[in-house]
Amino acid sequence: MKIPARIAPSILACNLARLSDECTAALGAGGDFVHFDIMDNAFVPNLTFGAPVLKSLRDDGFSGFVDVHLMTNDVDRLVEDCAAAGANSITIHYEATNHIHRALTKIQDLGCEVGLAINIATPLDAIEFVLDDLDMLLVMTINPGFGGQSLIPAALPKIERAKKLIDSRGLNVHVQVDGGVKVSNIRTIADAGADTFVVGSEFFSASNYAERCAEFRAKLA
Repeated sequence: MKIPARIAPSILACNLARLSDECTAALGAGGDFVHFDIMDNAFVPNLTFGAPVLKSLRDDGFSGFVDVHLMTNDVDRLVEDCAAAGANSITIHYEATNHIHRALTKIQDLGCEVGLAINIATPLDAIEFVLDDLDMLLVMTINPGFGGQSLIPAALPKIERAKKLIDSRGLNVHVQVDGGVKVSNIRTIADAGADTFVVGSEFFSASNYAERCAEFRAKLA
């Protein structure tokens, strides 16, 4: 099933001192939604921000779609916090909890779109029995924890297998990728089967966000 491509600028790479302005500019430049990375310095070796920052973003008037990516432990509590703070979509990691189905059901019950992320070494077999519960499968293309990394080539055949699995069931599940997405490789990633692209440093390092987004779109055309 062909799904239109979506560009998701990651605020991990933006000027956080101007968060609301940066998010608004990213969507105004052609991004479909913003990607909000929450890291806890336990599940991954980095500490970023949490639900209170998202709430502040909403309180400041930002109304765009926010895709929260929890690179954390303790997901059961945090999904509640993020939903209350204004998340539209919440993605948790398969590796972060022993009770995946329960956690995914909680996200749905809270009124958010449901995402599940798998790390580079996690086999697709692990998510076979919850695939029907997802709105989005996030295939990590780097080891999570830091922005600015290069895409791991082994992720490409994994994306291809994930897309084939989804299509074989006739599901309308997005395949998202996060890590190392560049203008130079986004076409290759799309050809593997991804339709949703988290873009961080490659997007926010541009002097003109609209021009950079247009470069991505041109490669995907």
